Amino acid sequence: MFTKVLVANRGEIAVRIIRSLRELGIKSVAIYSTADRGSLHVQLADEAVCVGGARAQDSYLNEKNILAAAIGTGAQAIHPGFGFLSENAEFAQMCEECGLTFIGPQPKVINLMGNKENAREQMKKAGVPVIPGSDGYITEPLEAARVAEEIGYPVLLKAAAGGGGKGIRRIENREAIADAFVEAQQEAKAAFGDDRMYLEKIMENVKHIEVQVFRDNFGNSVYFPERDCSLQRNKQKVIEESPCSLVTPDQRQELGKIALRAIDQLGYHNTGTIEFLMDQDHHFYFMEMNTRIQVEHTVTEMVTGIDLVKAQVLVAAGEPLPFHQDDIQIRGHAIEGRINAEDPQRNFMPMTGTVNYLYLPVGNLGMRIDTALYPGAQITPYYDSMIAKVIALGHDRKEAIQKLKRLLSEMVILGVTTNQQFHLAILNDPAFVNADFSTTYLENEFLPKWRDKQNEAI
Repeated sequence: MFTKVLVANRGEIAVRIIRSLRELGIKSVAIYSTADRGSLHVQLADEAVCVGGARAQDSYLNEKNILAAAIGTGAQAIHPGFGFLSENAEFAQMCEECGLTFIGPQPKVINLMGNKENAREQMKKAGVPVIPGSDGYITEPLEAARVAEEIGYPVLLKAAAGGGGKGIRRIENREAIADAFVEAQQEAKAAFGDDRMYLEKIMENVKHIEVQVFRDNFGNSVYFPERDCSLQRNKQKVIEESPCSLVTPDQRQELGKIALRAIDQLGYHNTGTIEFLMDQDHHFYFMEMNTRIQVEHTVTEMVTGIDLVKAQVLVAAGEPLPFHQDDIQIRGHAIEGRINAEDPQRNFMPMTGTVNYLYLPVGNLGMRIDTALYPGAQITPYYDSMIAKVIALGHDRKEAIQKLKRLLSEMVILGVTTNQQFHLAILNDPAFVNADFSTTYLENEFLPKWRDKQNEAI
Protein backbone atom coordinates (compact mmCIF):
# COMPACT_ATOMS: atom_id res chain seq x y z
CA MET A 1 0.00 0.00 0.00
CA PHE A 2 1.10 3.55 -0.68
CA THR A 3 2.39 5.61 2.23
CA LYS A 4 2.18 8.97 0.44
CA VAL A 5 0.07 10.19 -2.50
CA LEU A 6 0.25 13.50 -4.34
CA VAL A 7 -3.12 15.02 -5.27
CA ALA A 8 -2.79 16.77 -8.63
CA ASN A 9 -5.87 18.95 -8.35
CA ARG A 10 -7.50 21.72 -6.36
CA GLY A 11 -10.85 22.74 -4.84
CA GLU A 12 -13.46 20.37 -3.50
CA ILE A 13 -12.17 17.26 -5.30
CA ALA A 14 -8.68 17.74 -3.83
CA VAL A 15 -10.21 18.13 -0.36
CA ARG A 16 -12.34 15.03 -0.90
CA ILE A 17 -9.33 12.91 -1.99
CA ILE A 18 -7.13 14.16 0.86
CA ARG A 19 -9.78 13.19 3.41
CA SER A 20 -10.12 9.67 1.98
CA LEU A 21 -6.33 9.27 1.99
CA ARG A 22 -6.22 10.28 5.64
CA GLU A 23 -8.89 7.70 6.50
CA LEU A 24 -6.74 5.08 4.73
CA GLY A 25 -3.71 6.11 6.81
CA ILE A 26 -1.92 7.54 3.76
CA LYS A 27 -0.10 10.89 3.88
CA SER A 28 -1.10 13.45 1.27
CA VAL A 29 0.81 16.02 -0.75
CA ALA A 30 -1.13 18.98 -2.14
CA ILE A 31 -0.02 21.07 -5.08
CA TYR A 32 -1.11 24.67 -5.48
CA SER A 33 -0.76 27.73 -7.65
CA THR A 34 0.24 31.13 -6.37
CA ALA A 35 -3.47 32.06 -6.40
CA ASP A 36 -4.36 29.06 -4.22
CA ARG A 37 -1.74 29.49 -1.51
CA GLY A 38 -4.38 29.84 1.21
CA SER A 39 -6.82 27.24 -0.14
CA LEU A 40 -8.40 24.57 2.03
CA HIS A 41 -6.77 21.65 0.23
CA VAL A 42 -3.38 23.20 0.98
CA GLN A 43 -4.26 23.56 4.65
CA LEU A 44 -5.56 19.99 5.00
CA ALA A 45 -2.72 18.12 3.27
CA ASP A 46 0.28 16.78 5.18
CA GLU A 47 2.58 18.62 2.76
CA ALA A 48 2.04 21.22 0.04
CA VAL A 49 4.16 22.33 -2.89
CA CYS A 50 3.68 25.40 -5.08
CA VAL A 51 3.95 24.30 -8.71
CA GLY A 52 3.52 27.59 -10.55
CA GLY A 53 1.60 30.74 -11.25
CA ALA A 54 -2.10 31.46 -11.10
CA ARG A 55 -2.97 30.33 -14.61
CA ALA A 56 -3.79 26.61 -14.85
CA GLN A 57 -1.25 26.07 -17.63
CA ASP A 58 1.46 27.41 -15.32
CA SER A 59 0.51 25.22 -12.35
CA TYR A 60 -2.18 22.52 -12.40
CA LEU A 61 -1.28 21.65 -15.99
CA ASN A 62 2.46 21.99 -15.44
CA GLU A 63 3.38 18.32 -15.83
CA LYS A 64 7.10 18.65 -15.10
CA ASN A 65 6.63 20.69 -11.94
CA ILE A 66 3.96 18.30 -10.66
CA LEU A 67 6.17 15.26 -11.28
CA ALA A 68 9.07 17.04 -9.59
CA ALA A 69 6.84 17.75 -6.57
CA ALA A 70 5.84 14.09 -6.35
CA ILE A 71 9.41 12.82 -6.60
CA GLY A 72 10.79 15.49 -4.27
CA THR A 73 8.29 14.70 -1.51
CA GLY A 74 8.65 10.93 -1.83
CA ALA A 75 5.11 10.28 -3.05
CA GLN A 76 4.59 6.89 -4.68
CA ALA A 77 1.42 7.76 -6.58
CA ILE A 78 -0.52 10.66 -8.09
CA HIS A 79 -4.30 11.02 -7.93
CA PRO A 80 -5.43 13.42 -10.69
CA GLY A 81 -9.06 13.89 -9.58
CA PHE A 82 -11.16 15.17 -12.50
CA GLY A 83 -10.35 17.84 -15.06
CA PHE A 84 -6.80 19.15 -15.51
CA LEU A 85 -4.51 16.12 -16.16
CA SER A 86 -6.98 13.37 -15.26
CA GLU A 87 -7.46 12.21 -18.86
CA ASN A 88 -4.02 13.13 -20.16
CA ALA A 89 -2.45 9.92 -21.48
CA GLU A 90 0.95 11.57 -21.90
CA PHE A 91 1.01 12.59 -18.23
CA ALA A 92 -0.06 9.10 -17.12
CA GLN A 93 2.78 7.67 -19.20
CA MET A 94 5.23 10.15 -17.69
CA CYS A 95 4.15 9.01 -14.22
CA GLU A 96 4.98 5.42 -15.12
CA GLU A 97 8.36 6.40 -16.54
CA CYS A 98 9.16 8.28 -13.32
CA GLY A 99 8.28 5.24 -11.20
CA LEU A 100 5.00 6.77 -9.98
CA THR A 101 1.60 5.10 -10.00
CA PHE A 102 -1.07 7.05 -11.84
CA ILE A 103 -4.33 6.43 -9.97
CA GLY A 104 -6.48 5.78 -12.99
CA PRO A 105 -6.52 3.59 -16.10
CA GLN A 106 -3.57 2.73 -18.31
CA PRO A 107 -2.20 5.48 -20.60
CA LYS A 108 -3.04 3.51 -23.75
CA VAL A 109 -6.68 3.19 -22.65
CA ILE A 110 -6.93 6.89 -21.77
CA ASN A 111 -5.58 7.72 -25.20
CA LEU A 112 -7.90 5.27 -26.95
CA MET A 113 -11.09 6.40 -25.22
CA GLY A 114 -10.16 10.09 -25.26
CA ASN A 115 -10.68 10.09 -29.00
CA LYS A 116 -14.43 9.88 -29.53
CA GLU A 117 -14.28 8.14 -32.92
CA ASN A 118 -11.79 5.52 -31.70
CA ALA A 119 -14.02 4.96 -28.69
CA ARG A 120 -17.01 4.34 -30.98
CA GLU A 121 -15.06 1.71 -32.88
CA GLN A 122 -14.00 -0.04 -29.68
CA MET A 123 -17.57 -0.12 -28.44
CA LYS A 124 -18.74 -1.61 -31.72
CA LYS A 125 -16.17 -4.40 -31.29
CA ALA A 126 -17.55 -5.07 -27.82
CA GLY A 127 -21.10 -5.30 -29.14
CA VAL A 128 -22.15 -2.05 -27.48
CA PRO A 129 -24.85 -0.16 -29.42
CA VAL A 130 -23.62 3.23 -30.65
CA ILE A 131 -25.41 6.31 -31.95
CA PRO A 132 -25.78 6.19 -35.76
CA GLY A 133 -23.09 8.30 -37.39
CA SER A 134 -19.97 8.43 -39.53
CA ASP A 135 -17.56 5.55 -39.87
CA GLY A 136 -14.18 7.11 -39.21
CA TYR A 137 -13.24 10.78 -39.39
CA ILE A 138 -14.83 13.43 -41.58
CA THR A 139 -12.31 15.69 -43.25
CA GLU A 140 -14.40 18.19 -45.21
CA PRO A 141 -17.96 19.61 -45.45
CA LEU A 142 -19.03 17.62 -48.52
CA GLU A 143 -18.29 14.36 -46.73
CA ALA A 144 -20.26 15.59 -43.72
CA ALA A 145 -23.20 16.44 -46.00
CA ARG A 146 -23.14 12.93 -47.52
CA VAL A 147 -23.22 11.22 -44.11
CA ALA A 148 -25.91 13.59 -42.83
CA GLU A 149 -28.14 12.73 -45.81
CA GLU A 150 -27.71 9.03 -45.04
CA ILE A 151 -28.61 9.16 -41.34
CA GLY A 152 -31.04 12.11 -41.52
CA TYR A 153 -31.09 15.59 -40.02
CA PRO A 154 -30.61 17.01 -37.45
CA VAL A 155 -27.03 15.88 -36.88
CA LEU A 156 -24.26 16.74 -34.44
CA LEU A 157 -20.78 17.53 -35.69
CA LYS A 158 -18.28 16.71 -32.94
CA ALA A 159 -14.56 17.03 -32.35
CA ALA A 160 -12.97 13.57 -32.06
CA ALA A 161 -10.79 14.78 -29.19
CA GLY A 162 -13.61 16.87 -27.71
CA GLY A 163 -15.03 17.49 -24.28
CA GLY A 164 -16.70 20.26 -22.30
CA GLY A 165 -19.02 21.16 -25.16
CA LYS A 166 -16.20 22.46 -27.39
CA GLY A 167 -15.95 21.67 -31.09
CA ILE A 168 -19.62 20.72 -31.31
CA ARG A 169 -22.25 22.09 -33.69
CA ARG A 170 -25.88 21.14 -34.22
CA ILE A 171 -26.75 21.12 -37.92
CA GLU A 172 -30.37 21.26 -39.07
CA ASN A 173 -29.93 21.14 -42.85
CA ARG A 174 -27.42 20.88 -45.70
CA GLU A 175 -27.10 24.66 -46.08
CA ALA A 176 -25.67 25.00 -42.56
CA ILE A 177 -22.95 22.38 -42.89
CA ALA A 178 -20.13 24.38 -44.49
CA ASP A 179 -19.99 27.20 -41.94
CA ALA A 180 -20.59 24.87 -38.99
CA PHE A 181 -17.80 22.56 -40.11
CA VAL A 182 -15.23 25.34 -40.35
CA GLU A 183 -16.25 26.85 -36.99
CA ALA A 184 -16.23 23.53 -35.13
CA GLN A 185 -12.92 22.45 -36.66
CA GLN A 186 -11.23 25.73 -35.74
CA GLU A 187 -12.62 25.55 -32.20
CA ALA A 188 -11.43 21.95 -31.83
CA LYS A 189 -7.94 22.84 -33.07
CA ALA A 190 -7.67 25.71 -30.59
CA ALA A 191 -9.04 23.71 -27.63
CA PHE A 192 -7.47 20.29 -28.18
CA GLY A 193 -4.76 20.71 -30.80
CA ASP A 194 -6.70 18.17 -32.88
CA ASP A 195 -9.17 19.18 -35.59
CA ARG A 196 -10.42 15.72 -36.57
CA MET A 197 -14.21 15.59 -36.68
CA TYR A 198 -16.97 13.00 -36.79
CA LEU A 199 -20.73 13.18 -37.11
CA GLU A 200 -23.64 11.66 -35.18
CA LYS A 201 -27.39 11.56 -35.52
CA ILE A 202 -29.11 13.85 -33.02
CA MET A 203 -31.51 11.85 -30.93
CA GLU A 204 -34.43 13.96 -29.71
CA ASN A 205 -36.21 13.66 -26.34
CA VAL A 206 -33.50 11.49 -24.81
CA LYS A 207 -32.08 10.96 -21.35
CA HIS A 208 -28.36 11.25 -20.59
CA ILE A 209 -27.66 8.10 -18.60
CA GLU A 210 -24.24 7.09 -17.33
CA VAL A 211 -22.86 4.01 -15.63
CA GLN A 212 -19.93 3.98 -13.22
CA VAL A 213 -17.71 0.93 -13.75
CA PHE A 214 -14.72 -0.48 -11.89
CA ARG A 215 -12.20 -3.13 -12.89
CA ASP A 216 -9.13 -4.29 -10.98
CA ASN A 217 -5.84 -5.72 -12.23
CA PHE A 218 -7.14 -9.27 -11.76
CA GLY A 219 -10.04 -8.93 -14.20
CA ASN A 220 -12.76 -8.46 -11.56
CA SER A 221 -15.30 -5.91 -12.78
CA VAL A 222 -18.47 -4.34 -11.41
CA TYR A 223 -21.02 -1.73 -12.43
CA PHE A 224 -22.98 0.70 -10.29
CA PRO A 225 -26.59 1.95 -10.51
CA GLU A 226 -27.04 4.42 -13.36
CA ARG A 227 -27.03 8.19 -12.96
CA ASP A 228 -29.49 10.49 -14.71
CA CYS A 229 -27.52 13.54 -15.88
CA SER A 230 -30.12 14.94 -18.27
CA LEU A 231 -30.46 18.40 -16.72
CA GLN A 232 -27.84 20.33 -18.68
CA ARG A 233 -27.03 23.85 -19.84
CA ASN A 234 -24.55 24.38 -22.67
CA LYS A 235 -23.89 20.61 -22.52
CA GLN A 236 -22.73 20.99 -18.92
CA LYS A 237 -24.47 19.02 -16.18
CA VAL A 238 -26.40 21.01 -13.59
CA ILE A 239 -28.22 18.46 -11.41
CA GLU A 240 -27.52 14.70 -11.30
CA GLU A 241 -29.29 11.85 -9.57
CA SER A 242 -29.17 8.11 -9.03
CA PRO A 243 -30.92 5.93 -9.90
CA CYS A 244 -32.91 7.10 -12.93
CA SER A 245 -36.63 6.98 -12.18
CA LEU A 246 -37.44 5.60 -15.64
CA VAL A 247 -35.00 2.68 -15.69
CA THR A 248 -36.41 -0.66 -14.55
CA PRO A 249 -34.38 -3.25 -12.61
CA ASP A 250 -34.16 -5.48 -15.70
CA GLN A 251 -33.00 -2.56 -17.85
CA ARG A 252 -30.46 -1.62 -15.17
CA GLN A 253 -29.03 -5.13 -15.22
CA GLU A 254 -28.86 -5.19 -19.01
CA LEU A 255 -27.20 -1.77 -19.08
CA GLY A 256 -24.67 -2.97 -16.53
CA LYS A 257 -23.83 -6.02 -18.64
CA ILE A 258 -23.29 -3.77 -21.67
CA ALA A 259 -20.95 -1.54 -19.64
CA LEU A 260 -18.95 -4.51 -18.37
CA ARG A 261 -18.55 -5.86 -21.89
CA ALA A 262 -17.04 -2.52 -22.81
CA ILE A 263 -14.40 -2.40 -20.05
CA ASP A 264 -13.54 -6.09 -20.46
CA GLN A 265 -12.95 -5.42 -24.17
CA LEU A 266 -10.54 -2.64 -23.16
CA GLY A 267 -8.81 -4.58 -20.38
CA TYR A 268 -9.60 -1.52 -18.28
CA HIS A 269 -8.04 -0.80 -14.87
CA ASN A 270 -9.53 1.36 -12.08
CA THR A 271 -12.77 3.33 -12.41
CA GLY A 272 -14.47 5.18 -15.23
CA THR A 273 -17.88 6.15 -16.55
CA ILE A 274 -19.63 5.06 -19.71
CA GLU A 275 -22.20 7.55 -20.93
CA PHE A 276 -25.30 6.60 -22.91
CA LEU A 277 -28.31 8.24 -24.47
CA MET A 278 -31.61 6.53 -23.67
CA ASP A 279 -34.41 7.01 -26.19
CA GLN A 280 -38.14 6.99 -25.45
CA ASP A 281 -38.26 3.23 -26.01
CA HIS A 282 -35.52 2.76 -23.40
CA HIS A 283 -32.88 1.72 -25.91
CA PHE A 284 -29.36 2.70 -24.87
CA TYR A 285 -26.68 4.07 -27.21
CA PHE A 286 -23.03 4.61 -26.30
CA MET A 287 -21.99 8.26 -26.36
CA GLU A 288 -18.55 8.47 -24.74
CA MET A 289 -16.39 7.22 -21.89
CA ASN A 290 -14.73 9.30 -19.19
CA THR A 291 -11.60 7.55 -17.91
CA ARG A 292 -11.60 9.13 -14.45
CA ILE A 293 -13.68 9.82 -11.37
CA GLN A 294 -16.44 12.34 -12.16
CA VAL A 295 -17.97 15.35 -10.46
CA GLU A 296 -21.19 13.40 -9.90
CA HIS A 297 -19.55 10.32 -8.35
CA THR A 298 -21.02 11.51 -5.06
CA VAL A 299 -24.58 10.40 -5.85
CA THR A 300 -23.28 6.91 -6.63
CA GLU A 301 -21.46 6.84 -3.30
CA MET A 302 -24.52 8.07 -1.42
CA VAL A 303 -26.94 5.59 -2.98
CA THR A 304 -24.62 2.59 -2.53
CA GLY A 305 -22.59 3.48 0.58
CA ILE A 306 -19.30 2.75 -1.26
CA ASP A 307 -16.31 5.12 -1.18
CA LEU A 308 -15.14 5.20 -4.80
CA VAL A 309 -11.98 7.21 -4.12
CA LYS A 310 -10.74 4.74 -1.52
CA ALA A 311 -11.43 1.92 -3.96
CA GLN A 312 -9.44 3.80 -6.62
CA VAL A 313 -6.44 3.96 -4.33
CA LEU A 314 -6.65 0.31 -3.29
CA VAL A 315 -6.95 -0.95 -6.86
CA ALA A 316 -4.11 1.31 -8.04
CA ALA A 317 -1.94 -0.17 -5.28
CA GLY A 318 -2.51 -3.62 -6.77
CA GLU A 319 -5.21 -4.88 -4.43
CA PRO A 320 -8.38 -6.60 -5.69
CA LEU A 321 -11.68 -4.72 -5.69
CA PRO A 322 -12.86 -4.42 -2.07
CA PHE A 323 -16.44 -5.29 -3.08
CA HIS A 324 -18.33 -7.63 -5.40
CA GLN A 325 -21.32 -7.03 -7.66
CA ASP A 326 -23.69 -8.44 -5.04
CA ASP A 327 -22.43 -5.85 -2.55
CA ILE A 328 -23.64 -3.01 -4.76
CA GLN A 329 -27.25 -2.36 -3.82
CA ILE A 330 -29.50 0.67 -4.25
CA ARG A 331 -30.29 2.18 -0.86
CA GLY A 332 -32.67 5.01 -1.66
CA HIS A 333 -32.31 7.91 -4.08
CA ALA A 334 -29.57 10.57 -4.25
CA ILE A 335 -29.53 13.98 -5.96
CA GLU A 336 -26.66 16.44 -6.40
CA GLY A 337 -26.71 20.13 -7.26
CA ARG A 338 -23.58 21.87 -8.54
CA ILE A 339 -23.14 25.22 -6.82
CA ASN A 340 -21.22 27.63 -9.02
CA ALA A 341 -19.91 31.13 -8.43
CA GLU A 342 -21.99 32.61 -11.23
CA ASP A 343 -24.93 34.95 -11.76
CA PRO A 344 -27.85 33.21 -13.49
CA GLN A 345 -29.56 36.58 -14.03
CA ARG A 346 -26.54 37.79 -16.05
CA ASN A 347 -26.44 34.79 -18.38
CA PHE A 348 -24.56 32.73 -15.77
CA MET A 349 -21.54 35.03 -15.80
CA PRO A 350 -18.72 33.60 -13.60
CA MET A 351 -18.24 35.61 -10.42
CA THR A 352 -15.24 36.29 -8.18
CA GLY A 353 -14.87 37.58 -4.65
CA THR A 354 -14.10 36.72 -1.04
CA VAL A 355 -16.34 34.44 1.02
CA ASN A 356 -17.23 36.75 3.90
CA TYR A 357 -19.60 34.35 5.67
CA LEU A 358 -20.36 30.66 5.25
CA TYR A 359 -23.01 28.40 6.76
CA LEU A 360 -23.24 24.76 5.62
CA PRO A 361 -26.40 23.20 7.11
CA VAL A 362 -25.39 19.54 7.29
CA GLY A 363 -26.27 17.40 10.29
CA ASN A 364 -29.30 15.33 9.35
CA LEU A 365 -29.19 11.83 7.90
CA GLY A 366 -28.30 11.65 4.21
CA MET A 367 -26.78 15.12 3.87
CA ARG A 368 -23.45 15.92 2.21
CA ILE A 369 -21.74 19.10 1.03
CA ASP A 370 -18.42 18.76 -0.79
CA THR A 371 -16.60 22.09 -0.88
CA ALA A 372 -13.28 23.81 -0.32
CA LEU A 373 -14.96 27.00 0.92
CA TYR A 374 -14.28 28.63 4.28
CA PRO A 375 -14.72 32.19 5.58
CA GLY A 376 -12.04 34.21 3.86
CA ALA A 377 -11.65 31.89 0.88
CA GLN A 378 -10.87 33.66 -2.39
CA ILE A 379 -12.88 32.88 -5.55
CA THR A 380 -10.52 33.79 -8.39
CA PRO A 381 -11.13 34.01 -12.15
CA TYR A 382 -8.51 31.42 -13.06
CA TYR A 383 -10.43 28.16 -12.62
CA ASP A 384 -13.79 26.46 -13.04
CA SER A 385 -16.65 28.28 -11.31
CA MET A 386 -17.93 25.26 -9.33
CA ILE A 387 -17.40 25.93 -5.62
CA ALA A 388 -19.54 23.27 -3.94
CA LYS A 389 -21.64 20.16 -4.49
CA VAL A 390 -24.75 19.71 -2.38
CA ILE A 391 -25.99 16.12 -2.17
CA ALA A 392 -29.02 14.58 -0.46
CA LEU A 393 -30.02 10.94 0.02
CA GLY A 394 -33.64 10.02 0.64
CA HIS A 395 -35.60 6.80 0.96
CA ASP A 396 -37.10 7.73 -2.39
CA ARG A 397 -36.81 10.52 -4.95
CA LYS A 398 -39.47 12.68 -3.30
CA GLU A 399 -37.63 12.67 0.02
CA ALA A 400 -34.28 13.34 -1.69
CA ILE A 401 -35.77 16.43 -3.38
CA GLN A 402 -37.17 17.70 -0.08
CA LYS A 403 -33.83 17.21 1.67
CA LEU A 404 -31.91 18.97 -1.09
CA LYS A 405 -34.37 21.87 -1.00
CA ARG A 406 -33.88 22.13 2.74
CA LEU A 407 -30.09 22.15 2.37
CA LEU A 408 -30.13 24.80 -0.35
CA SER A 409 -32.64 27.02 1.42
CA GLU A 410 -30.53 27.06 4.62
CA MET A 411 -27.05 27.25 3.09
CA VAL A 412 -25.51 30.74 3.22
CA ILE A 413 -22.57 31.91 1.10
CA LEU A 414 -21.93 35.65 1.36
CA GLY A 415 -19.40 37.64 -0.61
CA VAL A 416 -19.89 35.98 -3.99
CA THR A 417 -22.98 35.44 -6.15
CA THR A 418 -23.98 31.79 -6.70
CA ASN A 419 -26.62 29.78 -8.57
CA GLN A 420 -28.16 28.55 -5.32
CA GLN A 421 -31.61 30.08 -5.90
CA PHE A 422 -31.59 28.85 -9.50
CA HIS A 423 -31.23 25.29 -8.20
CA LEU A 424 -34.15 25.80 -5.83
CA ALA A 425 -36.28 26.96 -8.74
CA ILE A 426 -35.45 23.76 -10.63
CA LEU A 427 -36.27 21.58 -7.61
CA ASN A 428 -39.69 23.25 -7.36
CA ASP A 429 -40.43 22.86 -11.07
CA PRO A 430 -43.32 20.40 -11.73
CA ALA A 431 -41.53 18.73 -14.65
CA PHE A 432 -38.49 18.05 -12.49
CA VAL A 433 -40.61 16.82 -9.59
CA ASN A 434 -42.33 14.37 -11.96
CA ALA A 435 -39.00 13.34 -13.58
CA ASP A 436 -40.48 14.45 -16.89
CA PHE A 437 -37.47 16.01 -18.64
CA SER A 438 -34.92 15.29 -21.34
CA THR A 439 -31.47 16.68 -22.15
CA THR A 440 -32.99 19.75 -23.84
CA TYR A 441 -35.58 20.57 -21.16
CA LEU A 442 -33.51 22.95 -19.04
CA GLU A 443 -32.41 25.20 -21.91
CA ASN A 444 -35.45 25.00 -24.18
CA GLU A 445 -38.31 24.97 -21.69
CA PHE A 446 -37.30 25.75 -18.11
CA LEU A 447 -34.90 28.65 -18.71
CA PRO A 448 -37.30 30.75 -20.85
CA LYS A 449 -40.01 30.44 -18.17
CA TRP A 450 -37.53 31.21 -15.40
CA ARG A 451 -36.22 34.31 -17.19
CA ASP A 452 -39.76 35.59 -17.72
CA LYS A 453 -40.42 35.31 -13.98
CA GLN A 454 -37.18 37.13 -13.19
CA ASN A 455 -38.11 39.95 -15.52
CA GLU A 456 -41.57 40.22 -13.98
CA ALA A 457 -39.99 40.46 -10.52
CA ILE A 458 -37.80 43.34 -11.69
